Amino acid sequence: MSENVVRLHKASDPPDSTAVTTLTVVPDAPTARPVPLWVRSGRAVKHAVTHERTRSAGRAVVRHGLYTFNGGRIVARRAWDGRTGARYERMIRAAEAAGNLEAAEEWEERLSRFRAARHHRRMDLLHSPIDAAKGVAVGAGMSVGVLVALGVVLAISTEDVGHVITPLSATIDFIALLIRIVQIVWGPAVTISPFLALLALWSVGRRQQAAPQWALPANVRSGEGEPITPSIVVKALRDLGVPALARAIKEMGDAGASMLGPITIAGCGVEVDVTLPSGVSTNEVQGKRRKLAENLTRHEHEVFITIPQAARTVRLWIADSGALDEPIGPSPLVTDETMTADYTKGKAPWGQDLRGDAAALSLYQRHLLITGLSNQGKTVALRSLALWLSLDKSVQFLMGDLKGVGDWAMFDGLATTLIQGPTDEHVIQVTEMVESAVDEMNRRIQAPPGTTFPPLIVLVDEAQVAFMCPAKDEDKRPYGGSKANSRYFMAVRKIHNQGRAVNVLMWQGTQDPTNENLPKLVREGAHTRASLALGTESQARMALGDKAVDGGAAPNLLRPGLDRGTLVVASDGITIPAGQSSITVRTHYIDDDAATAITDRAKALRDGVTTLHAIDRAEERDPLADITAVIGDATRVRTKDVLARLATRNAGAYGEWSFIDLKRVLDDAGAEPYKSDGVMVVSRDRVARALANRDTKGSASAE
Repeated sequence: MSENVVRLHKASDPPDSTAVTTLTVVPDAPTARPVPLWVRSGRAVKHAVTHERTRSAGRAVVRHGLYTFNGGRIVARRAWDGRTGARYERMIRAAEAAGNLEAAEEWEERLSRFRAARHHRRMDLLHSPIDAAKGVAVGAGMSVGVLVALGVVLAISTEDVGHVITPLSATIDFIALLIRIVQIVWGPAVTISPFLALLALWSVGRRQQAAPQWALPANVRSGEGEPITPSIVVKALRDLGVPALARAIKEMGDAGASMLGPITIAGCGVEVDVTLPSGVSTNEVQGKRRKLAENLTRHEHEVFITIPQAARTVRLWIADSGALDEPIGPSPLVTDETMTADYTKGKAPWGQDLRGDAAALSLYQRHLLITGLSNQGKTVALRSLALWLSLDKSVQFLMGDLKGVGDWAMFDGLATTLIQGPTDEHVIQVTEMVESAVDEMNRRIQAPPGTTFPPLIVLVDEAQVAFMCPAKDEDKRPYGGSKANSRYFMAVRKIHNQGRAVNVLMWQGTQDPTNENLPKLVREGAHTRASLALGTESQARMALGDKAVDGGAAPNLLRPGLDRGTLVVASDGITIPAGQSSITVRTHYIDDDAATAITDRAKALRDGVTTLHAIDRAEERDPLADITAVIGDATRVRTKDVLARLATRNAGAYGEWSFIDLKRVLDDAGAEPYKSDGVMVVSRDRVARALANRDTKGSASAE
């Protein structure tokens, strides 16, 4: 490394002094080399080429150039199709490729008619010049005669013979003026006509967006919400990644739309049936739902694929962009104040399917399970079914709300038992309520053959709280869990096993299905299984079962929050399209005020129900006081209903009671049951009078 030597003179030294100070400078690092010009030029060129403005300009040049070129191709194709039978031949090939021989024969007949008409037109052209010349000659002669006659009239009028040729000369001057105008305009017209032709071709190409997708403007490339047309559907199928399907469509040419049925409006979207070519199976298309949706410029949740009755056919339902984010209308339970329910033959108006059709669910002898993430509308969906069923006055309810925030408070005075709260004590109460339903079920099973029983709905919301409860009874038996000694689990299993036959049904709502908070045997015991949005596919399988998920059910693809109230349902109690294992339902939202109004109508249909808010576990019972309590405000109640309510009130004391036991207590008290309209009933006044007399006698004897 070289040293730099600097000689400095002191300021005090004379100018000619030889005294100097030497300073040696050693550089720390070699001096940086200047960047070569060719490198700087390359960087500048690269920056210019990759700049967004340059890329946008390049796309614009390519786009407009291809608009013009492809516009010419489109016009030429249309002209060729109009002059020849190419269109009919493509249709024939497409029908043959699709295996539709009837359609092929029809298009062949149309082609024959087209060729015959074209032949007649060509033969007429052979005679048209002579006919045209004759027509021109005759027309010209008549025109001259008319002009001369007009001149004669003008000459007579003006008494000037020179006016005879005035109309004819004026006509000749006018024709000369037109010729002069054409001579002046012809040159510029010939000059600009090619540009006008190119502009017309560009306009055709622009309307058809005849350019590569990458060259189109950003707002056009997105295609968000563009209407569904046959060409869009065919292109989406062609690009689906199924080789046999792509080859078949390519052989069909532009007539690939022959695979499609009519595109019809279906609710908030459109529906079209696609007849697949030979060699393409329906499950190949079903398995590519996401790619098909993206090819149609839709989100995955906006395209649904079902299998209709026709062979080798898939039915596509494609939503209008964003339509599924709009709310559906109010429930008929709210709008129709005269509506009633029929447990046996009716169906609950639950909501709408994705096509916009009403979705109704039959509840007859079907256990029910609804699950989903928190705050997705599970309680409202479950409650709307109970609200409809409450309008059938024969239905009885035992309800346990383990959330305890008042979502079911409107059933007070309608349900026989209503327990609300999230604590272990509430779980114990709910467990004993379910066990009392098991006792009632056993009593019904032991009844004489042919006996009919009113529906008893045992409903537990937030059932995961019960399954995860750590409390144990005095015998060390857990209330929660999924073992053979778990009281809640075993009570639910018993109802699932035998309750359906005697109209004792188990309804449960639960969050996040797992093996811990929703055991497998309980999940599989429900006839109707529905799920709101879930987090994973494994949860979806727990909620709906493997068959439904393998068939396309995907509650894990629902959007939490955005798809609140949307359920995927697997049940034979609801109409499901042929070939599908589930259906997606957007449920009606019924708020608390509307729910209260509905339960008020339901209460008006009944004689009055005394709702228990806790299960009484006392050893000593007062049968007469309990009978008074279960009768409530009703004037009279059938004996079998009194027995059912007593069993619900305390299964240990009254679960084994028969009509003989009830009659014995009432006879001893002087409140004997009697017949009314052919059935045995218990009078409220008689029981109240007997209880009052007994209390009076007891007080007198005590004195």
